[in-house]
Amino acid sequence: MKGFHERNVALKFSSKTAIDSSSSPGTGSEPGPSDSKFSKSSVWSNFFASAFSIFDTSSEPSACEKKASLGKTNGWSAAVKRVVSAGSMRRFHERVLGPSKIGISSSTSDIWLLGVCYRISQEESSGDVDTSNGLATFKEDFSSRLLMTYRKGFDAIRDTKITSDVSWGCMLRSSQMLVAQALLFHRLGRSWRKPLEKPFDQAYIEILHQFGDSEASAFSIHNLVQAGKIYGLAAGSWVGPYAICRSWESLARCKREENGLEHQLLPMAVYVVSGDEDGERGGAPVVCIEDASRHCSDFSQCQADWTPILLLVPLVLGLDKVNPRYIPSLKATFTFPQCLGILGGKPGASTYIVGVQEENVFYLDPHEVQPVVNLSRDNLEADTSSYHCDIIRHIPLDSIDPSLAIGFLCRDKGLLVDFVGIYNGGT
Repeated sequence: MKGFHERNVALKFSSKTAIDSSSSPGTGSEPGPSDSKFSKSSVWSNFFASAFSIFDTSSEPSACEKKASLGKTNGWSAAVKRVVSAGSMRRFHERVLGPSKIGISSSTSDIWLLGVCYRISQEESSGDVDTSNGLATFKEDFSSRLLMTYRKGFDAIRDTKITSDVSWGCMLRSSQMLVAQALLFHRLGRSWRKPLEKPFDQAYIEILHQFGDSEASAFSIHNLVQAGKIYGLAAGSWVGPYAICRSWESLARCKREENGLEHQLLPMAVYVVSGDEDGERGGAPVVCIEDASRHCSDFSQCQADWTPILLLVPLVLGLDKVNPRYIPSLKATFTFPQCLGILGGKPGASTYIVGVQEENVFYLDPHEVQPVVNLSRDNLEADTSSYHCDIIRHIPLDSIDPSLAIGFLCRDKGLLVDFVGIYNGGT
């Protein structure tokens, strides 16, 4: 830890072009030297080095303390069980997330959505808008993000009788959304938007098919639970951010071994950046180019030095709530072209956070219960409406649980090098 702090110096950040820069000025644009209100180098240079300083006063834990820390991994579960036992799912949702806040405020501040900036004018914020303005294009982008929610009526998970993930699967669904965006960005680009007419893109349907609710779909809740058993995943039980990140790493590895190099369903390496093996207790995570390269080499079976890479970073940014000094850094996350959003919410109620405006974050909510849908990969006329949401919800950033996970997609080595420089605070 000490050495990490000593290496943490200010970084001179030069902005790179976006993953897929096709937005026009005045609507959605990628970050540039003067575009962002958030200074990435100054805000992020100390973020990960100090993110776990709340634990720095602790000595090396004893065996008893380690057992106690493992018990903390059940905190997510305990919080949900207490809330669910107090009433219906509707009251449960209101308890953990608070009353729903829908729409966009009257603020004219920029909105950042997964690395894209939308500039909102005074006229737009007052409701006098047309289809070419920043607010309209933000809404189009938001509604194009892939939504995964509770489902009911799917085949029982393995040897259980569980045919729905209602009240326990929100973290799994939130993580599916993040990985689905990674696949969408990789295959169709950041500028892709939900088609208005059929037939749909083949790649779009294939991605949705992979997240169907059956063992036949590679990234189904069925297969995710199975891959995550070693990290405590079980049908009917809740799970925290660290365990779900490790479960995706495990599932990606399993699918790579099953399908071979030529038929990769997740065409990217998965790198979980964590400070210690428990993840829940803390520890300053360091992104290492050499480690990333090793993950890429393993993914390509030593046939390539570099492949696209999905970084999953579980963090603990406070005790009962996020330490205020990390709020600017969390905001800055959404200005990165590599950004895939945040798995977070309130204790026991995960959401997929995709954007920010001032002190509020926009999120996709997995808590809606929908009938099971398993799309055929060849049905380009399928009804995909249940995988998108036009309702824009937001919560105060300082109200989210301090235990969260952030995702980043580096589609080429240059994006990774830039990201590592910011993440580690320079060298």
